[in-house]
Amino acid sequence: MSKSIEELKSLSTQIRRDILRMVHAVNSGHPGGSLGCTEYFVALYGEVMNYKLPFSMEGKNEDLFFLSNGHISPVFYSTLARFGFFPVAELATFRKLNSRLQGHPTTHEGLPGIRVASGSLGQGLSVALGAAQGKKLDGDNSLVYTLHGDGELQEGQNWEALMYASAKKVDNIIATIDYNGRQIDGDTDDVLSLGDLRRKLEAFGWLVLEEKNGNDLEAVIAILNKAKAETGNGKPVAILLHTEMGSGVDFMVGSHAWHGKAPNDEQLATAFKQLYLEAPADY
Repeated sequence: MSKSIEELKSLSTQIRRDILRMVHAVNSGHPGGSLGCTEYFVALYGEVMNYKLPFSMEGKNEDLFFLSNGHISPVFYSTLARFGFFPVAELATFRKLNSRLQGHPTTHEGLPGIRVASGSLGQGLSVALGAAQGKKLDGDNSLVYTLHGDGELQEGQNWEALMYASAKKVDNIIATIDYNGRQIDGDTDDVLSLGDLRRKLEAFGWLVLEEKNGNDLEAVIAILNKAKAETGNGKPVAILLHTEMGSGVDFMVGSHAWHGKAPNDEQLATAFKQLYLEAPADY
């Protein structure tokens, strides 16, 4: 059953609490980008993407999603759990020994919703393009969605894949860039500037859409639906989604320091008050 916008916004807040609770419990993980991409995941799984439960690895006649920047697994795991792929209680096993919820998504333990191991940056678009072409060969009109970090685009394999997608007219894919301007060592402009990313993608033959309010749920839903409407026209589609790293927690917003650092007890309590919960409760 579909959820209202208000229900989806409430779920976004819950997912942010899950993210913080998960990384705090093991003092490990990547909260910054996870918090920044929360609206994207809620929009995708709550409103835009056509998928089926129970989960099928084959994914025939349904839309597929591939997470390329796999280090933001906390938001991915929470989203999958909150949308019924596996029990919410399993989130408490994040990054623990023998858990299905490893720091980067893996497939060997068969976690529902995960179709490819990811986190070795720069590889996700290549995988997604293979899946998209497979759907075309099978006569399957469903779409393939993929998410990438902006710093991840410093990896050269992305540009081979971008060139391939347009050359082969893979027009059933929507690649979204989490355009927060930050990566593990600082601002992307300081580490290795991407230059005019929109013009670069367009020069590589992609149709490019851009949304400046990537942490506004309704805006994210709208841009994803607009991208869907542009598929099937001979060009792959890219979305530049401007987000804020650490969105929802004021002391994390806009700082690369929270790329891969867990909050301590006091910081967690402060963050939970901002997310409308007085104490970090169990799942």
